[in-house]
Amino acid sequence: MNETLNSADKKLLLHLAREAVTAAVETGKVNVRQVTEAHLQATKGCFVTIKRLGALRGCIGNFSSEKPLYLLVQEMAASAATRDPRFYPMKEEDLADFELEISVISPLQKIATPEEVVVGRHGLYLEKNFSRGVLLPQVAVEQGWDRETFLGQTALKAGLKKEDWKEGADLYVFTAEILAERH
Repeated sequence: MNETLNSADKKLLLHLAREAVTAAVETGKVNVRQVTEAHLQATKGCFVTIKRLGALRGCIGNFSSEKPLYLLVQEMAASAATRDPRFYPMKEEDLADFELEISVISPLQKIATPEEVVVGRHGLYLEKNFSRGVLLPQVAVEQGWDRETFLGQTALKAGLKKEDWKEGADLYVFTAEILAERH
């Protein structure tokens, strides 16, 4: 990521994401807001994570998009609230106490060996046969995982066995600029 977002850009993206979650839950639609800030026009991938009471409540994202970042953030926020298959769609009562985190991600970079994964810096995308899994960089840090645990958990997230990353899997790393609400 060559240009980082300034604090006004971050605040605006978090605000747009919160509006998108609220609209998706209350109306079933995303009322897309247009913005003109230059940094937010860039086409970058992002993931939007929703937490309630400190626990994961939804997380959906895209590694790349033809859409400007500000539009993708709104779309992913609404999807995280209503379309993450691990959770029921958020209801109006869930809107009272949720926190957002947006991870603006760098392009994927294929790595030759698992030793290239740097816990705390890299997110991980694993692909093997028709299975794929992704974990954001902050997950390994929050969980206190070492590299091997991070790789194993990404394999499990892909629906594979914990050891399946060791042979025949394609591994990719990425970095993330994390925007988080702090209440």
